[in-house]
Amino acid sequence: MQTIDTHSHLYEPEFDPDREEAFARAVDAGVGRLLLPAIDSGSHRRLFDLCRRHPDRCFPMMGLHPTSVNDNPRWREELDRVEEYLENPPEGIGRFCAVGEIGLDFYWSSDFRQEQTEAFRRQCRIAVERGLPIAVHTRNAWPEMLALVEEFRGTGLRGVFHAFGADVETYEKLRACGDFLFGIGGVVTFKKSPLAAAVPRMDLGDLLLETDCPYLTPAPHRGERNESAYLVHICAKVAELKGIAPEQVAAATTANAERMFGL
Repeated sequence: MQTIDTHSHLYEPEFDPDREEAFARAVDAGVGRLLLPAIDSGSHRRLFDLCRRHPDRCFPMMGLHPTSVNDNPRWREELDRVEEYLENPPEGIGRFCAVGEIGLDFYWSSDFRQEQTEAFRRQCRIAVERGLPIAVHTRNAWPEMLALVEEFRGTGLRGVFHAFGADVETYEKLRACGDFLFGIGGVVTFKKSPLAAAVPRMDLGDLLLETDCPYLTPAPHRGERNESAYLVHICAKVAELKGIAPEQVAAATTANAERMFGL
């Protein structure tokens, strides 16, 4: 059974002691490919290095994370760099599979709504111009995100809502805006998870699997560092909730990822 971790931060410092071992564990667990969203220029080198080491299995995205806009006087320069990289990828990288990780995050602070909104709109326009999907981070901002995505209805904007955690009504409104998929991560394995109640009502053709490692560790590893190998637990939980075999979930979500990201 082969799966794709559509949102992994394996390049982050948490993996410095054993990055290659964690990568090998993922491959051994059947996670044959990893999609790696960018955060900001502070992590680009690590991201690129990992993709150069494993060009057939690690696929980079390029974007500016919303929390990297907060209290950052140079965030527009960061966006310029995003656009430059998308135009001219660094040597040995190949192509970027998406514009991401972009979005809105009002959890830590709501003081930068205007700046985050401007950054999100600009990166959406870049994605449309380049025919790339977007990977969208949303935290404490689902109504605002829905309003922004509706602005782009009919433009060809497409992508994935990473770490989806809203209700079925929001899911239905978002999917009506265009070609969008929904990343299901470790939260689906948590006790009394609202996402676990939503997944049975979501179409399998709309779902992707992701870990967001080293964050959002699924059961039975909660309290530990998350890693891409743990995608198998997320796959198994989605299968349980839908009453189908894990192999069916793996096949469908892999096909969804290959289509969306052009793998």
